[in-house]
Parts: sequence; C-alpha cells; structure tokens
Amino acid sequence: MRKWWPLVAVCAGSFLFLLDTTVVTVALPRIGADLSASVEQLQWVPDVYTLVLAVLMLAVGSLADRWGLRRVFLAGVAVFGLASLACGFAGDIGTLIAARGVQAVGGAALAVTGFAVLAACYDGRARGTAISVFFAVNGLGAAAGPVVGGVLTEYFGWAAIFFVNVPPALLTAVLAAVALRPATPARRGRFDVAGAVWFAVFAASLVHGLTSEPVALVVSAVALAGFVIVERRRAEPLLELGFFRDGRFTALVACAAASTLTFAALVYVSLWLSRSHSPVEAGLAMAPLAVASFLTSTFLGKVLHRFPPRVLLGAGVLLGALGCLVLLVAGIRLGLAVTGVGVGIAGPATGAAITAAAPPGRAGMAAGILTTTRQFGQTLGVAVLGIAYQAGGLTPVYVVAAVCGGVTGLLALVPRERAVATG
Repeated sequence: MRKWWPLVAVCAGSFLFLLDTTVVTVALPRIGADLSASVEQLQWVPDVYTLVLAVLMLAVGSLADRWGLRRVFLAGVAVFGLASLACGFAGDIGTLIAARGVQAVGGAALAVTGFAVLAACYDGRARGTAISVFFAVNGLGAAAGPVVGGVLTEYFGWAAIFFVNVPPALLTAVLAAVALRPATPARRGRFDVAGAVWFAVFAASLVHGLTSEPVALVVSAVALAGFVIVERRRAEPLLELGFFRDGRFTALVACAAASTLTFAALVYVSLWLSRSHSPVEAGLAMAPLAVASFLTSTFLGKVLHRFPPRVLLGAGVLLGALGCLVLLVAGIRLGLAVTGVGVGIAGPATGAAITAAAPPGRAGMAAGILTTTRQFGQTLGVAVLGIAYQAGGLTPVYVVAAVCGGVTGLLALVPRERAVATG
C-alpha cells in the first residue's frame, strides 16, 4: 500500500489545481455584487489564472528537471494554499485578481510536477495504473468545479470556494513531504532565462489575442519566432525542439490539444444550462461526463500496456467527437457519458505515451509540453467555439468540436516512425 502514497499526494494536488480552473465561474455574479466589480474586471478573475498557467507551465517543467520534482511540488502546494487564503480575504477586485495570479503560479507547479512524479515513481503496469488514476482524478476535479462552486457560493458565500482549498493543501503538503523521496535533480546547467522570457511573451500574447484582442496575435507570432531562434542556439534549452522531429511525438501533442476541445465545448454547455437551471442543477446535469471519465480511466490502467498508444489515442479522441454528435441528437446526459468515455481513454493514453517518449532527465520538460499544449488547446477551443456559439447556439459548437476531434482521431491512427532520438 505504501507504494501508492506518492500517487495519492499527486492526485490530491492535481484535484485542487483543476477544481479551481472551473469552480470560480458560477461564483462570478456574487463576486461582482459584493466587490462592486464591472464585467470587464470580473472576466480577469478566471482569465488571469489561465494566462499565468499558460505562461509558466513550460518553464516550471524545466525548473523541475533541475531543482527536483519533490521540491517544486511542495513549493507549488504552499503557494497555492497561501494564495487561496488571500483570495478568500480579498476586499476588492484588484486584490482578488492579483491573488488568483499567484494561485496559478502554485497551480502550474502542481500540474507539471505531479505528472512527472508519477513517471519517476512507477514503472511498467504500475505506471499505467498510476497515470490512469491521475487522469481520472483530473477529469473529476475539472467536472466537479461547477457543482462545488455552486453549493459553496449558494450556502456559504463566494469566499468559501477559496477557503475550502486550505485544509486539503495543508494535508497534501504533509503527505507529499512524507511520501515523495528527495532526489538529486536529473539535469544541471543554467536555466534558460532568455527562452523563458520569449515563451512568456508568446504565451501571454497568444492567450490575450484569443480571448480579448486579436492584434496581440501579431506579437505572439513574432515572439514565437524569437523563441525558436533562441532555443536552436541553446545547449540546455527550455524546450528541446528535437522532440517535434519525431512524428509520433508531434501526433501525441496534436491529440492532447484536440482532446481539450471537449472541455472547451463544456464551457458552452454549462452556459446554456445556466439559463434554465440553478448552479447546482447545472453542475449535476454534467455529472455523467465526470462519472464516465473516472470509471474509464480507472479501468484503463489495467490494460493500458496491452495496446499501442496511437490506437488508444485515436479511439479516445474519436469517442469524444462521437459524444459531441450524440449531444446533438440524443440529449446532453447521454452525449456527456459517451464523451466521458473518450476523455477517460485519451487522457491516460496521451500521458503514458509522452512519458515513454521522454529521454532520461526530461520528465519535467515532457510534462511541461503536455500541460502547456492542453492549456493552449482549451484556450483556443474556447475562443473558436465561442464564435460558433454566438453564431448559432450549441448546435455549431457540437459540429465544430466533432469535426476537429474526428479528423485528429483518424490522423492519430496512422502509423508513424520514430525519426529522431533526442537527448
């Protein structure tokens, strides 16, 4: 039993991080009323969290390879817990936005190091089980956010959605300190500051361009070019570009991005439900996704090692796309259940495949690539599907998500050769 304590610690941290990506949405009207905040100011409460995550995840992965996974994970739990306290005590909207930004710093550390810890602690079938449980808990955390947020806001006030994080964060820190072994950092050398700065400008302008100001996309493109030039010249880069010369790895990254379209679509499903349901009722209506995803991921750990990653990835993404079509023709609950099965397959399969593809000492970087890709994929998905939602409601949202997922899922099934061994 003791061998699973690292998994428990990592899952606890990841659940907190993902819960807070969605828990705040249903509380925004109450926050605006209590803090006298405008709609534009309220938008920054969720947006600053997303922005900081996108900016920092890749850098945190690189730091974890150098400083040690245990140290960065514990720092992330501490920052997340303290920032949650600051959010709950915020007396004005500016303080709340700033505290949410700091909270995302801790969240980035939890997201990246948690996955890398599992890769370092488990091998073989145990690794497959650990990764499956990890993604099951991730899906549960993201799906539970609206329900938890609705209950806490309705009965205890909006500050409770932040205060509730503190006891679990404290317990997670104690458990992680005991369960995770101190380890010598796998890589040495100077941290790529220039690469981190270029990537931060790229990520921040991309997210801002997708969500608010399209002109920022020009800045994003220039920053991306600068980032690639800098990384090609670095002996110890923030991002090993050689990863992407491997066709299998590139396909994995594409699937990771495509799989987030499901959660992007759920933003608009939740918005539509909130028109005629209370926050609690809307959250419960989306429960089939969480249940199906959790059960599928948990079961998949027992058989994950028996199938080629591309088969599981393709099947998972295709089922997610099929779920969007079922949503269109057979109702939300059944469609969410089918989508949940797809999410439950695609998440663990992507994680296991990227872990296997990472060279020794690059688990943090590989985890950073995975989490950053998923973050960007969801941000892009919310932006694109938002245009579809405004044009015609949920129907075009389902169609766009289904088409994108279907194409990506079919491409994932195409065999590819490993072209380059990175190191």
